[in-house]
Amino acid sequence: MASADQAEINIGMIGHVDHGKTTLTRALSGIWTDKHSEEMKRGITIRLGYADTTFRRCTECDEPQCYTTSEVCDLCGTETKALRKVSFVDAPGHETLMATMLSGAALMNGAVLVIAANEKCPQPQTREHLMALDIIGVKNIVIAQNKIELVSREEALENYKQIKAFTKGTVAEAAPVIPISAQHAVNIDVLIKAIEDHIPTPPHDADAPAHMFVARSFDINKPGAMPENIVGGVLGGSLTDGRITVGQEIEILPGLLTKEQGVSQFRPLVTKVASLSTGALKLETAMPGGLLAIGTELDPSITKSDALGGCVVGDPGTLPPVWETIQLEIHLLERVVGSEEETAVTDIKRGEPLMLNVGTGKTIGVVAATGKKARLNLKLPVCSSVGDRVAISRRIGGRWRLIGYGIITE
Repeated sequence: MASADQAEINIGMIGHVDHGKTTLTRALSGIWTDKHSEEMKRGITIRLGYADTTFRRCTECDEPQCYTTSEVCDLCGTETKALRKVSFVDAPGHETLMATMLSGAALMNGAVLVIAANEKCPQPQTREHLMALDIIGVKNIVIAQNKIELVSREEALENYKQIKAFTKGTVAEAAPVIPISAQHAVNIDVLIKAIEDHIPTPPHDADAPAHMFVARSFDINKPGAMPENIVGGVLGGSLTDGRITVGQEIEILPGLLTKEQGVSQFRPLVTKVASLSTGALKLETAMPGGLLAIGTELDPSITKSDALGGCVVGDPGTLPPVWETIQLEIHLLERVVGSEEETAVTDIKRGEPLMLNVGTGKTIGVVAATGKKARLNLKLPVCSSVGDRVAISRRIGGRWRLIGYGIITE
């Protein structure tokens, strides 16, 4: 169970490019998650964005108007009651950034699938993102039918029918469809109620060994900082089990790529926790749930530019094995998703390079042996447990396209 200062759950904001995911995240949290200069210039999400907010309820107003994120009810002025704190993971929708979306999906306990009412449904990445959730195992979904201010009532109803036809037979078949305008904050109360009703907080074991997926890593020092003012590198991600306390020792796997006597290899990293924070709040102990930033004693050059993204953090000696060669039980889709022209998925072939998303990590695996179980030699090692799911993508038409998943075997 997360502390009162921490979010209890990570909720993904997913969907096709320019369907309004970041705008909706702002409507729910007040935070604009596109902060990278290239994101601002191009108007799209490139890196994973994060934002925390607290869902609240007015005890005087009727449903669904009683649901809000404001401490004081906008309708009656009553002080609202906190329900739970949530973290939003804003995933990029552009087809070239599918690997980044898959990394973010590993952190998600549920998702809001954003579908624009002014475009035909499904768009390519709408289909691909939904398939990614199914492959990763995210089953609790709410659909936000966005941009209703741009269409007539008849067009909105037609789009709704397209959404229901598209989701039939998928993991989102029973998901509620909430018409909203993220730009004008219309029906946000109804959306919050749907999230509260359909995306429950998952169970966590705070007494288990610590286990955290690293999605981002940073050097937060400003250029020109004096040596005495430089702080260690920062790791960003989500603690799935256990707890982490300021001052404790942690291990990071697979760790740092080093070169010794002409041989490149990954070396595990061990460091101490210098600080813990969630949003702007500082913590002494972090519990499972929500998104977390760990300040470390690592040289910040090691963590800059997401260099340790995809690693796993935990108590020394308790983390899963590191794989340089991986054996997978293969489950292929019938058709390639993510492109306009859906083609049949053919069997994987020996010598073929495939992109594998393992937790928040991604690597290229070259197929060494095929069959019901395939063996792949990895370009970059991954830290994962037997039984974990691995998303598999193939290079098709110059893009990595999702073609199925594998389950790690002995």
